[in-house]
Amino acid sequence: MTSDSKKQKKHSKLICLPGQRLCLSDENTISGQGTYERMGYIYATLAGTVNISEKDNCKFIEVQCAGSQTIVPVAGDVVTARVLQVNQRAAKCSILCIGEHVLEQNYRAMLRKEDVRATEKDRVEMYKSFRPGDIILARVLPQTELSCYQLSTAENELGVVIAISNESGPNGPPMVPISWTEMQCPNTLVKEPRKVAKIVPASAVKTEH
Repeated sequence: MTSDSKKQKKHSKLICLPGQRLCLSDENTISGQGTYERMGYIYATLAGTVNISEKDNCKFIEVQCAGSQTIVPVAGDVVTARVLQVNQRAAKCSILCIGEHVLEQNYRAMLRKEDVRATEKDRVEMYKSFRPGDIILARVLPQTELSCYQLSTAENELGVVIAISNESGPNGPPMVPISWTEMQCPNTLVKEPRKVAKIVPASAVKTEH
């Protein structure tokens, strides 16, 4: 005689990618390790196999990596990225770091015109905000497509942190921020427009002795 409480339910292993939507989320289907819940759905944060475990009439959805765990960007992360291309509508970027963690592989990302600033979005000019080669700080937005991450710099602390003047060439010195919208080359004194990140310099941070 077998009872439902003694039955072990087996599920075929599903291979998933970061950002992939796995299933609906409800009171009986719960997001576990390697996943996150958004807008009523459960998404994968890792590349690996989906594991479904059942306890107390609830299904726990988890993603397990094969081998060493790969760190990937997830919604809400602040990342460091390099600007690759800029057009009137968006900037193509490559994510280099998540927080202070340097990634083993870079991830493609897109920073759209409407996500550059929190205010006056219709007045944003991409060419006056970013240039190819710029290093930026940005926040990862919830993914809408698997192949590309969406970024936002619509916070004071986000935007360009390192930029080289066009006139100085690729080996020139980094420009210095002089306002929220301009940076200046210390050698040529040429000013260029940018969406500048508000960064607190290390010298301004008080330390206890």
